[in-house]
Amino acid sequence: MLSRQEPPAYPFEPGDGLELHPRYAELLGRPLSRVRLADGSQAWLAVRHADVKAVLSDPRFGLAEAKGWAEERSEGAPPGNGGLMSLDPPEHTRLRSLVGGAFGARRVERLRSRAQEVAEELLDRIVESKQPSVDLMERFAIPLPTTVNCELLGVPDEYGRFWSWVEATLFGASTAEQLRRAAAAFASRTAALVALRRDTPGDDLLGSLLQACDRDGRITEKELSALVGDLLVAGFVTVARQIAVSLYHLIGRPDMLSRLRAHPEQIPRAAEELLRYVQLIESTLPRRAGEDVRLGGVLVRAGEIVVPAPAAANRDPAVFPEADRLDLARNDGAHLGFGHGAHYCLGAHVARLELQVALETALRRLPGLRLAVPPAELRWTTEGIAAGLRELPVTFDRRVGGVGCR
Repeated sequence: MLSRQEPPAYPFEPGDGLELHPRYAELLGRPLSRVRLADGSQAWLAVRHADVKAVLSDPRFGLAEAKGWAEERSEGAPPGNGGLMSLDPPEHTRLRSLVGGAFGARRVERLRSRAQEVAEELLDRIVESKQPSVDLMERFAIPLPTTVNCELLGVPDEYGRFWSWVEATLFGASTAEQLRRAAAAFASRTAALVALRRDTPGDDLLGSLLQACDRDGRITEKELSALVGDLLVAGFVTVARQIAVSLYHLIGRPDMLSRLRAHPEQIPRAAEELLRYVQLIESTLPRRAGEDVRLGGVLVRAGEIVVPAPAAANRDPAVFPEADRLDLARNDGAHLGFGHGAHYCLGAHVARLELQVALETALRRLPGLRLAVPPAELRWTTEGIAAGLRELPVTFDRRVGGVGCR
């Protein structure tokens, strides 16, 4: 049992794969709990679905103030970049309005045919290769969203291929000085991209942002670079890792995999359940109470920090019966995989589309899909904004004289 006198250290030690730490199961039966953060300070941890949802949507819990608080306690850490992920309304609302139209459901749906085309081309190369196994992370899960998102943003495709640099340099930083240098290098690359596009304007999202900056004066140069950086990293990293880990879970459950192959119309619902079940982001950015707030029966005092844990909220049995079971027939779409409130994921519609296309195409084109190594040999990472697999080595049944089902 947890001691009431000594708050546990947070974040909890990661377990095997992305399994949720067992301590969350105990905390789900309580109101808010106190935890001890890495710098020794204390914060409230919100894990129940209703509490996490409230923290993410109640404007009395400020994101910008909490980010400044966190930076003060992280010696040498770079300051927030001023993008969407570090601002509260009204600044957040102003910036989000500039890009929100490009990510609306109807407009995004027009990308489906292009996403399908990219997925087919990637799997053509995989099926036609003579290799006994293939890394689906490198060859499929990463290039699918990066290609689609680069085209949506109007970014040269080579910028979608700096995944390894971002992962090794920005997410792999182990000291404050390394993190500072990595953040500066990333900012420099983003600024170079903006400069390049100024020389070659286009009718796309980045083009409209440049217009908002250069012609209309609606955003500053710093805000422009921050927005581009947010859209690049968030759009590539989280979706790629979601695709890979979702395929991993299906491969480990051959009955589910076979059912989806036979009934591809069930893939959209299955994708929602995988978004709930897969724990890519254990806890999100902390919030700071701007005034006294009663949350989950607990009084949070003005100035206190609350850490929302959406991964735990997505396993709350009060909302999801048998929450620890992957159930592709589950109808409840109340998961918090894309957050909630003002900071609900801007690219949620794009991510859903790309995940659906990836699952349907991979299951159809790769018969007999299975891991090429024992599960215990897979390498996982918890670095960066989202956890996931470092690689997904697989093999499949090759068709004689053909390139697989289309």
